[in-house]
Amino acid sequence: MLLFTPGPTPVPESVRQAMATPTLHHRTPEFEAIFKEARERLMRLFGMDECVMLASSGTGAMQSCVLNLCKKKALTINAGKFGERFGKIVTAMGKELVELKYEWNTPVSLDDVKRALEDNPDIDSLFIQISESAGGLRHPVEEIASYLKSVNPNIMVVADGITAVGVEKIDTTDIDALVAGSQKALMLPPGLAMVGLSSLAVERIGDGVDYYFNLASEIKKQRNNTTAYTAPTTLIIGLNAIFDEIEKEGLESLYSSTKARAEATQKALESIGLNIYPTKPALSMSTIIDEDAEAIRKLLKTKYGVNIAGGQDHLKGKIFRINQMGLIPVNESAWVVNAIEMALSDLGRREFDGTASRTFNTIYFNEID
Repeated sequence: MLLFTPGPTPVPESVRQAMATPTLHHRTPEFEAIFKEARERLMRLFGMDECVMLASSGTGAMQSCVLNLCKKKALTINAGKFGERFGKIVTAMGKELVELKYEWNTPVSLDDVKRALEDNPDIDSLFIQISESAGGLRHPVEEIASYLKSVNPNIMVVADGITAVGVEKIDTTDIDALVAGSQKALMLPPGLAMVGLSSLAVERIGDGVDYYFNLASEIKKQRNNTTAYTAPTTLIIGLNAIFDEIEKEGLESLYSSTKARAEATQKALESIGLNIYPTKPALSMSTIIDEDAEAIRKLLKTKYGVNIAGGQDHLKGKIFRINQMGLIPVNESAWVVNAIEMALSDLGRREFDGTASRTFNTIYFNEID
């Protein structure tokens, strides 16, 4: 079965083997050396001044950013389940909330952000997804962040990059916190969250708040290659192993192949009459809106050995999402679009003639060349 859900993604065999080695105690020089290597590699990936690793899901890192970086009032962008989640966390943490809400295929408008700031000059932080995976949408985060910093450099810009880090090069010039999760482009099991931080964010954190999600105590400990609490040792070993795999070809090669796969998949699906859902698609996944979405998903899983994701809430049964994150062999992506065309033939929608795979290969190899 090919796993093409946008998280969890498949874990490469070399990474599984690395994580199967004997368990290390987290308070030993041996593990500290492993942690130091992983931390240095993460810093290069984020391109930021500081980073922390947390034994939690990505949601834990989202909550830690709200706790440590929002002092009073937050602006959140809700164009899907995860933008909605930021708003719920802000409220649960007792902060004031200003929320801009959109349909799940629509990116945030800069004009709306400008109006929100004019109406709420005491907003001190923004929480936004780079790739909103509920609908496969890409927000113009860099543009929004640049505007906010031009108005007030002290506004904290927190970007959820859980389905963007390792997918594309992110301009972090105006971003103060960039969240990542292990089970997406980094192709690890769930359970490790990571946050890249600007020097301004570190200053804002100060002595920190909360107990477990106190980023100040984590920064202090992790600068000394350890953690405030028990480290997810196996996942950090796996993190170094996936960096080893990425570095065989290079990060820029990963970005270019991901972009080529995403564009080739989109064009292949459009070539057989399917419609892309978001008006601004993210590179992390290809999202199709279709009345036969669930029937197509079922055929893919039961007949063609492909597991893809459906929709949630009001999009349940109306969309399907195909992962583009990670080190995906191109022949597997070609098989997925071919299987979708065969499923359409099974449903009597169109006669199978190989259009999808031809289109995919033409677009992909032209992009790579």
